[in-house]
Amino acid sequence: MPSLYEPTPPNILPQLHQRLLAFYGKPAPRDVWDPLTQLIYSLLSARTKTEVSLQIIRDLRNRFDGWQGDWTRLRDASIAEIEEVIRPVTHYEKKSRQLKETLQQISDRIGVLRLEPLGRYRTEKIRAWIEQLPGVGVKTSAAVVNFTTLRRRALCIDGHHQRIAQRLGLSSPKADARQVEADLMVLVPEDWTPEMLDEDHSLFKLHGQTLCTKNELRCSKCPLLDLCPTAKERATPKRGPYPAD
Repeated sequence: MPSLYEPTPPNILPQLHQRLLAFYGKPAPRDVWDPLTQLIYSLLSARTKTEVSLQIIRDLRNRFDGWQGDWTRLRDASIAEIEEVIRPVTHYEKKSRQLKETLQQISDRIGVLRLEPLGRYRTEKIRAWIEQLPGVGVKTSAAVVNFTTLRRRALCIDGHHQRIAQRLGLSSPKADARQVEADLMVLVPEDWTPEMLDEDHSLFKLHGQTLCTKNELRCSKCPLLDLCPTAKERATPKRGPYPAD
């Protein structure tokens, strides 16, 4: 595994971004939702395929009139009603309870079932507030502030993004998602907009789904090959024991 102490070029993140952009093309534009809808989606999508999660959010909108970002009927629904709709997602029983509790807590603490009122606070305070909700971690809080109409500077670190950052030597092999985000944000140019950070996440996620997967590294086809210490390490012949005299 590449050493954490190898010097990192100051422009490494723009280099990686441009290479992935040239290789994969511009990601499809995201449907920018209100922050509460994104929070609901993120809670449900953990360990669930994207296409399943997207269908479930559509089903919830249809069942509970959530198309305009008003999730009051979902909050007031029974656990059984919620489970009936979200059954295709992984751990649906646990997620149905978390979802109902989360919506109730937002209503109680803000006074309305919306997250837009948090927009008057700085990004770090918004994320800390969101992370107090059931089942919400650093990845979800980043998605809520970056992917949505809030459009704040944050970098959503999913498993793909985390794995690639570690293989590139940009973060420690033992770092969690919070630390990986912190390590990468130090490398983000000041002129990168929230939209650029969103695009960067999408490119790294796509790369992690295609060439730099968890169980297979297709280094020979990788556009980041010469910048990757893990690839160089894998290409170095292993020295065996000295032959006996």
